[in-house]
Amino acid sequence: MPKEVVDFFAPRLVAWQRSHGRNSLPWQNTRDPYRVWLSEIMLQQTQVTTVLGYYQRFLERFPTVLDLGAATLDEVLALWAGLGYYSRARNLHACAQAVASQHAGQFPGTAAALQELPGIGRSTAAAIAAFCFGERVAILDGNVKRVLTRLLAFEGDMASAAEEKKLWLLATELLPAQGDQMTADQMTAYTQGLMDLGSGVCTARSPQCLLCPVSELCAGRAQGEPTRFPIKTKKLKRSRRENWWLWLEHEGQVLLSQRPATGVWAGLWSLPMYDDEAALQQAASALATPLEPMPGIKHVLTHFDWTLHTQRAELRARPDSGQFDGEWVARERLAEYALPAPLKKLIG
Repeated sequence: MPKEVVDFFAPRLVAWQRSHGRNSLPWQNTRDPYRVWLSEIMLQQTQVTTVLGYYQRFLERFPTVLDLGAATLDEVLALWAGLGYYSRARNLHACAQAVASQHAGQFPGTAAALQELPGIGRSTAAAIAAFCFGERVAILDGNVKRVLTRLLAFEGDMASAAEEKKLWLLATELLPAQGDQMTADQMTAYTQGLMDLGSGVCTARSPQCLLCPVSELCAGRAQGEPTRFPIKTKKLKRSRRENWWLWLEHEGQVLLSQRPATGVWAGLWSLPMYDDEAALQQAASALATPLEPMPGIKHVLTHFDWTLHTQRAELRARPDSGQFDGEWVARERLAEYALPAPLKKLIG
């Protein structure tokens, strides 16, 4: 790595962040690990504008990690509903319980120890340690990978674990220099600066190189093609999925069934779901009630596009248990349940 990059990258980034970066988000200007951890988990693959409301509601409902750990998983999932990637919510709850039971309600003070907790990976652990404890440790989330691979014109394939390990070592080399002058505030500004640069300047498709504080150091820009980085040969293959929901309603109550503990929407509450229309019609034949089609919903997930069709039946009496097991919930109470985003949209 060029000495100029090692010497000047961190100081320029810190100075830029303090004057041009984000400094007023609700989880900034605090060294409370609970608040920082909560924001880091919510911000994974989710835009800041989306997270803001959820973050505030979580803090109002669960002011401390002990409050979160004492809640039921259903309560956590209900509050998380609509934010997506629900494994984050399950890990959030498990982590809070681990902090309560194993660490007396206090988050560990190092990245290495934080990484031992459920749902906290290497980069998230490093971010918490840097923001809250001033630890000199590198982060490497998706945005930061983009910034650093462009800065260094890193030719390694990010689909390779060995190449990613090399980038981790380079990210550590770029940290603010050790010594008496490296303060906790510097680590906070540096870490936040990487995040801000990746999210607002060094964007995936249209990097704003003229606004970048380190553009003169950037090898990718010097080569004239910064968007070639990061290199990743393994492309995501999208697929399509189609399912049918059966909306059963009786005297203002809707039948919900809880999804399995694994898979898409694990642990959430949903309408009874079928693989195809024929299976739904066969199940509904026992009801002796006409079905009313409802608007279809298109739902886009990371790996596939999902079309959800719905047929609704207004019942004079509840069907016998067995084929239609679940929980009958008054329509006005549906918002209390952890429902997937498409179902919330259908309910309106």
